[in-house]
Amino acid sequence: MATANEVQAVVFDLDGVLVDSEPLWDEIRRAVVADAGRAWPTDATRALQGMSTPEWSAYLIDVIGVPGRPEDVAAMVIDAMVARYRKNLPLLPGAIEAVERLANRWPLGLASSSPRQLIATVLDSADLASRFQVTVSTEEVTAGKPSPAVYNDVVRRLAADASRVVAIEDSSNGLRSASAAGVRVIAVPNPTYPPQPDALALASTVVASLDDLTQALVASLVPQT
Repeated sequence: MATANEVQAVVFDLDGVLVDSEPLWDEIRRAVVADAGRAWPTDATRALQGMSTPEWSAYLIDVIGVPGRPEDVAAMVIDAMVARYRKNLPLLPGAIEAVERLANRWPLGLASSSPRQLIATVLDSADLASRFQVTVSTEEVTAGKPSPAVYNDVVRRLAADASRVVAIEDSSNGLRSASAAGVRVIAVPNPTYPPQPDALALASTVVASLDDLTQALVASLVPQT
């Protein structure tokens, strides 16, 4: 068990860290917008990253102009995502190994912008559900990323000291969320959707892949006192 002066827990993001889901989210949301006869704004893809389900469904309706109720638009997108995951789960290289490697030493949490249904689908399909002590969706807290709300809740549920928790993030809003919660952050940038420089600068360290996510690296981020 971790002591008070070392890493106490590790928290993973889901989308873009464990699953290569951003292209799917983008594809399915674009299809919903196109079916509604609306144009996809140039900044929509980046703006939507990290939003909670209520936030992105409202964005599709209020900003882009998709007709309907937020809950119905959200259900349409989420159902399509579940179907795609069940057909072919897009796990990123090294995802299972990274989770197993770190779970062998520390309690794990998950702080995700995905709805509960998708979190369960991914973790069950990858046989990783038992490795996470705490999982929280941004739809279950007051605001999505970049708000620190989801990380604050995960840290609280893990009964950990935020300054001794290490988060694994890939996106601008994810990095901002974790940093604002006071945790140490390892960035694993997504080459297709790279984080903005100011967000990347919030990370304690940057790695090229999940294979670089070693126990030694994580442990080094919280110096022993």
